[in-house]
Amino acid sequence: MTDELIAPHGGSLVNQLAEGAEAQKLAELAKGLPQLKLSIRPLSDIEMLAVGAFSPQTGFMTRADYQSVVKDMHLAGGLPWSLPVTISASRDEARSFEGKQVALANEDGENIAVMDVAEAYDYDKKEEARLVYRTEEETHPGVAAVYAQGEMLLGGPVRVFNRQKHSEFLDHRRDPKEARAALAERGWKTVVGFQTRNPVHRAHEYIQKCAMETVDGLLLHPLVGATKGDDIPADVRMACYQALIKDYYPANRVLLSVFPAAMRYAGPREAVFHALVRKNYGCSHFIVGRDHAGVGSYYGTYDAQQIFRQFTPQELGITPMFFDNSFFCRDCDAMGTAKTCPHGEESRVSLSGTRVREMLVAGEEPPPEFSRPAVARILIDSYRGR
Repeated sequence: MTDELIAPHGGSLVNQLAEGAEAQKLAELAKGLPQLKLSIRPLSDIEMLAVGAFSPQTGFMTRADYQSVVKDMHLAGGLPWSLPVTISASRDEARSFEGKQVALANEDGENIAVMDVAEAYDYDKKEEARLVYRTEEETHPGVAAVYAQGEMLLGGPVRVFNRQKHSEFLDHRRDPKEARAALAERGWKTVVGFQTRNPVHRAHEYIQKCAMETVDGLLLHPLVGATKGDDIPADVRMACYQALIKDYYPANRVLLSVFPAAMRYAGPREAVFHALVRKNYGCSHFIVGRDHAGVGSYYGTYDAQQIFRQFTPQELGITPMFFDNSFFCRDCDAMGTAKTCPHGEESRVSLSGTRVREMLVAGEEPPPEFSRPAVARILIDSYRGR
């Protein structure tokens, strides 16, 4: 890399996106190959693989990488990686595909990539659920997705010739190469990344700004891939982010860019995954707050911070920045955490997600100590529309 940003995970960005004559050749080849239709999560993974967001991986995991990641959070070669990136098929399909090329298609049957199937292998769904998601309960959305997969996994490199076409957030879509160029153009060397699938309330704003005190800039990187049905839609969240940046952040120190990955809701494992992938986008630091990537009550409040102790700083490369649960204290008349505020719960403005939703549905603005009024108004309008 010619910039002074952190190196991508594994040393260099992978590019699995074919263009021009190569893309045309692959499209013709795919017409004569057996076809495998992908569901929404592997379709998202295909895009991430194509643009190098999952560097250094060039395709879906082979057995050695899969087993090493599930059991040890490292690729077979020793590089940290915490979540499986896999594609599945029925047993009959998998056996017929092994050692051959296969066309990967979207849900409409449109070919998008060619995969060289290096191997087809059995796997233990319950083991993956237990080790990756810390539960075998199908009520966990990540576990449910694993249980819905085919009987066998396919491993091997992919070459994408027909990239997914997007119509939303075009001004904020930047592949890792483009994001790195935008950061370098700003002259930033140290960048803190913030992962979110929720609107940014005062607590998030507080920890972002604390982190910004020590780095050159913030990459506000909301996830816009597949999420749970009851999560706030991506277009509403993006409107909140833009309103917040407009009025409350120095514009020259924040870059808003969307992250097209699908959520796994894997809690601690996904926190590590989110950090490693942000290296590829140019982040040297990554914020990990309360219950990162959690769902329900499956993970402890700070499990997503504690898991980083299982890696050395040298092997991770990116620096995690840990923050306690933050809140507005009426007695302090300021934002803070239990580390900085001496007052009790009765002084703290704290609302549950359920209570916030009830207020929004009723057209009530949460208190300004919890949510900026501009953000609250966008959310209220959204809930009224729904």
